[in-house]
Amino acid sequence: MNLPRTGIGIDIHAFAAAEAPAPLWLAGLLWEGERGLSGHSDGDAVAHAAADALFSAAGVGDLGTHFGTDRPEYAGASGVRLLGEAARIVRDAGFEIGNIAVQFIGNRPKFSPRRAEAEAVLSEAAGAPVSVSATTSDGLGFPGRDEGITAMATALVVRRERPGATSPELTGRDTLEP
Repeated sequence: MNLPRTGIGIDIHAFAAAEAPAPLWLAGLLWEGERGLSGHSDGDAVAHAAADALFSAAGVGDLGTHFGTDRPEYAGASGVRLLGEAARIVRDAGFEIGNIAVQFIGNRPKFSPRRAEAEAVLSEAAGAPVSVSATTSDGLGFPGRDEGITAMATALVVRRERPGATSPELTGRDTLEP
């Protein structure tokens, strides 16, 4: 039986220090005039959570496994680039991507006016539908104190049918029993 697999990804980034300003890249978009996030790459918590959810669903490690801080070639890398590479790794492992859903938690930027644009950029990178929603934490915790941004994502993947695989109907086996 070829059941879908789900994965969860979470990414959290603090806002960059005032003395070391950075541009804000979030959900694959540049947010002009907003304080950026700190991180090894561009700090795009939405794209990173989406990539981590893909890795989780396929069981092929996590963001640190593939793009960790010990990999200097990913310093400053675009979250969109990392998401595209994550999708390639998952497909190379034998999976198709059903969809990715991400929720961004933070007081800013105001996300809804650019939601469709962000979803288009992320969907293009992943080669699959990506939806993004946003919320605040009503002043609670790290995002509520305006110290940074959290993103949580889920992904659904399905292992590609392998040539020569037989269905339970053909083998007479439709249970998990040995």
